[in-house]
Amino acid sequence: MKRPGPLLTLLAGLVLGVFLLSLNAATGTRTASADQKNPPGATVSPAAPGASASPSSPDPSSPSPRSSPSSSPSSSPTVRPVPDADYAGRTDDDSSAVAVSLRDGKAIAYFCDGHDKESWLKGDVGSDGAMKLTGRDGAELNGTLKDGRRIRGTVDLGGRRSGFTADRAVKPSGLYRATSTVRGAKIDGGWIVLPGGKQVGVVDRDGTPSKAPAIDPETGAVTIDGRKIVARPVTP
Repeated sequence: MKRPGPLLTLLAGLVLGVFLLSLNAATGTRTASADQKNPPGATVSPAAPGASASPSSPDPSSPSPRSSPSSSPSSSPTVRPVPDADYAGRTDDDSSAVAVSLRDGKAIAYFCDGHDKESWLKGDVGSDGAMKLTGRDGAELNGTLKDGRRIRGTVDLGGRRSGFTADRAVKPSGLYRATSTVRGAKIDGGWIVLPGGKQVGVVDRDGTPSKAPAIDPETGAVTIDGRKIVARPVTP
């Protein structure tokens, strides 16, 4: 059998060498590419499930959403107490006088006929100016403050009802009272100084009422049974 010649053997070796050289070049290119993506010592973190590639930041130029203004409940109107003041006037039949002193939502009143009937009454005043004052022996005063200028109402005393109107008083008009002991008798006197200066009052001596002497409206000084005492303005 005829053996291949040296030329054919050399040609076959040359082809094999070219093939191996091409194979090594291709393998080196793939390895270098992989090394560039994952350099030695680098750790590749797997993506978290459901995580987006990059969080979207809000656009500073876009207006921030505003919450719709909540409708706040309407505030309740401020309730103001009735003003502090004094009131004095007469009954509708002009037989008696009534005076009322208001302070901090409280009221004290005095009713007298200037002879032998009198009553001290007290109680609260509502924000609407309504008042119901009570005194001894079932005495009762019901009234309403009108525009801060006058009190209109009724007084029930001894089974008799009397309507009255008391206008706002300016000093020295108003309500005065004096208590003391004179010659062993307990003195309790009440005075109503009406607008214009007229006075109506009763002095009780140990439970016996009688017409009161006039007081000095500027000082409150009054002489009872020879002794000088002082009547002072009355407030609740």
